[in-house]
Amino acid sequence: QVQLVESGGGLVQAGGSLRLSCATSGRTFGSYAMGWFRQAPGKEREFVAAISWSGGSTYYADSVKGRFAISRDSAKDAVYLQMNSLKPEDTAVYYCAAKQSYYSSRPLEYDYWGQGTQVTVTG
Repeated sequence: QVQLVESGGGLVQAGGSLRLSCATSGRTFGSYAMGWFRQAPGKEREFVAAISWSGGSTYYADSVKGRFAISRDSAKDAVYLQMNSLKPEDTAVYYCAAKQSYYSSRPLEYDYWGQGTQVTVTG
């Protein structure tokens, strides 16, 4: 079992930045690929970014490429999402997720999910 807890969401003006954190506990963090997803009201959950279990590979949705950066710190059992140049369309609840083996952009392939953190971008 893996427990995930997101933090760092909030209210920010367009063009601003936020850094989301996902703290993990439970089974060996280093064996899991990690992903960030988001869900806006009335919309399906969508992929944002993912990182391999080693941290050596990353993958981004086209909508956030060049603005967001995913990283992980194995010493702290944590994964981060640095979000820059935020836009109102980035407003959503952001979720951290974990899966064994290779990373994926498909929500159904992830085994564990956090409770989400709200990001609201005004402007």
